[in-house]
Formats: sequence, structure tokens, C-alpha cells
Amino acid sequence: MFEFLRRLRRPAAIDDALWRDTVAAVPWAQALDAPRRERLRELAARFLHEKTISPIGELELGDLQRAQLAALCCLPLLEFGAEGLRGWSQLIVYPDAFRVGRTHVDAAGVLHEWEDELIGESWDAGPLILSWADVAADCEDPRAGFCVAAHEMAHKLDALDGALDGTPPLPRPWQREWARDFQSAYDAFIEQVDSGREVPIDPYAGEAPEEFFAVATEYHFSDPRSLREAMPEVAEHLRRLYGASPFG
Repeated sequence: MFEFLRRLRRPAAIDDALWRDTVAAVPWAQALDAPRRERLRELAARFLHEKTISPIGELELGDLQRAQLAALCCLPLLEFGAEGLRGWSQLIVYPDAFRVGRTHVDAAGVLHEWEDELIGESWDAGPLILSWADVAADCEDPRAGFCVAAHEMAHKLDALDGALDGTPPLPRPWQREWARDFQSAYDAFIEQVDSGREVPIDPYAGEAPEEFFAVATEYHFSDPRSLREAMPEVAEHLRRLYGASPFG
């Protein structure tokens, strides 16, 4: 009940001085035109109002770092809107890459256990998790093809329709076009990876359709030219979903 009432309250605007410092720390925000930057400010204020940001261990996050995280997570929502924040309430931030235990039972009934080292993760209806060191590295080199916050937010958008399958909720005609074009591009990408040929985006995109969408999202924001040249149909769908890339 109290959580519901808190969400109903209008979020306080981010202080002017804090927002100037936030824009200076987030290269993508610097590159936005004035109307989209103001939209990002409003979305980031809502993020800070609705989400609990929890640093892990000895990591300390001041107001600037929290606003920076909010702005980065809201970049993919510039056109989609605040509906993209639905369904989860916490951002967990590790100082660096973190380890997650995995288990899998194979077809023979044998249980396999291992650990993955991750820089970000998005849980269904659960928290979004980021490595602060990698967030900072993305901001230091914003055109390198990486943006872990955008990657994990793509998973949050993907999950809004109840299926993590590489397709966010879209109007039905667009959804059919999206599914056709993304499947075609994904199949071609897998063929390139399997043949050992050099691929135009991070090979991790070949892990699953949902990872293909999330990695392509990173390229939309951080290296849109490479994405357009390699996968023009995918790039156009992402432009429709996210708006023009801040980097052209």
C-alpha cells in the first residue's frame, strides 16, 4: 500500500546543478538535443523516485553517481516512456564484475554447477544488477560498442510482455515485422559465428535471441554506424524503438 502511494506522488525534479554534473558525466546525455535531454531528466527523476539503488560491499554512491545511473538506465526509454520502468524496484550495483552460481540438469539427468563472471544482469520481475567499474568504463569510452546499462534495460523492456525472447511489446503489425527481421539477422549472425568468420558486433549476441537484441541495443547507442552498415533492418527497428542514436 505504501509503495503504491509512493509511486503515485510526482517525483521531485533533479536539481539544476546536479543535472548539469550528471550530463557532464554521461556522454550520451551531452549528445542529446535539448528536448530529449529534458525528457531524460524527467525519466531519471522518476527512476530515482521509484527505484532503490543498493551499492554492494564498500562501494559508495553519492547523488551524482545515482543520477548518472538513473540517466543511463533511462536512455532506452526516451521514446518508450516511463512504462519501461514497470515490474521491478531495485538496482543493485557491485563495485566490479561479480560471480553468479549457475545450475543445469542435462538430458541425462546430470546436474551441472558452475560460476559465471558478469558485469550486468536482469532478473525477471526482480532487480537489475550492474558493475560500477563497467558503467564508468562505458562513460569513459562511449563509442566503443558497449553500454551495459542499456543492455540490461533492453532485457527489462523485452520482459514486459511476459516472454524474454528478443521482442519488446510492440503494436501487432510492427511486432510481426520485428520478429521477421530480427530472426533473419540473428540466423545470419549465427551462421557467421559458427563458420568462424569475423562478426560485425560482439559475438555474445549469438548466445540467444534476447542477447542479440540487447547487444544490438548497445551498438545503437554506442556505435550506430557499425550497426547500420552490418544490419540495416535491425538498426531501423531500434531507431523506431529508441529514437535516433545520440551519436548519429
